[in-house]
Amino acid sequence: MQFPGCGNIVTFSQFLFIAVEGFIFEANFGRKRPAIPMRYYLIMVAMFFTVSVVNNYALNLNIAMPLHMIFRSGSLIASMALGIIILKKRYSLSKYTSIALVSMGIFTCTFMSAKQVASDPSLNEEDGLHVFLWWLLGIAALTFALLMSARMGIFQETLYKQFGKHSKEALFYNHALPLPGFVLLAPNIYHHAVLFSQSEPFQIPVIGLTMPIMWFYLLMNVITQYVCIRGVFILTTECTSLTVTLVVTLRKFVSLIFSILYFRNPFTAWHWLGTAFVFVGTLMYTEVWNSLGPILARWRKRPKEE
Repeated sequence: MQFPGCGNIVTFSQFLFIAVEGFIFEANFGRKRPAIPMRYYLIMVAMFFTVSVVNNYALNLNIAMPLHMIFRSGSLIASMALGIIILKKRYSLSKYTSIALVSMGIFTCTFMSAKQVASDPSLNEEDGLHVFLWWLLGIAALTFALLMSARMGIFQETLYKQFGKHSKEALFYNHALPLPGFVLLAPNIYHHAVLFSQSEPFQIPVIGLTMPIMWFYLLMNVITQYVCIRGVFILTTECTSLTVTLVVTLRKFVSLIFSILYFRNPFTAWHWLGTAFVFVGTLMYTEVWNSLGPILARWRKRPKEE
């Protein structure tokens, strides 16, 4: 990663773009009143902003991007744990099995990454311990963000039951209200804006416009993030939650593979095993096998009927 501490400027750009789009098309330039009271959005935004910032800072604490993505795939176990504690929910044996698989996968990847950090031959014993302690702090940050994100999901579920589903409105306020909070991160954002401006020039194909390559990467990131969030919103309104969870899980898997290949991160057989546990557990949690069963049964009967 060329600028490992650039998470804040990336997040700020994403928030600003989605907030401006929502202000124009959802809030109608501020003329449309929110369906959910603003005080609930303020609580939701505090959690949302905290999760985003903590996840970004974890990358500064010796957390590799694949491990970061795998760890965040453990949102199922966090949601289940808080659902049991807060909402007093109970789950089937298959759900608990899937959670055990996800936990085992995260533990495997975390443990193997810890070995890689601790055994870096370019570090002496004192430096290695220092780096390892920062890595442990990064794991603690990811754990906190995971639990906070799950708590936010339960809070949203409660709000939607009370006031109805307003996903697009929530998307706008979740990105617009935190914008003043980025003032606290202004020096870091400005520093990376300067670094981005000093990056090598890049000529955009077709239109021929030349701009610093890091600003081009940021533009592409903002556009793809917007498309992703809009896509998830369309899925939640048009498809079942099973389909949405499956699509998001597959997107995480594709992103993981791309990250490993593009950034050439060290990824051992143990990491692959852990990744397999995470995604098989996630698919088992969504009960995709039960949905595929009837489809496969009908497909097998077709030759006989013909």
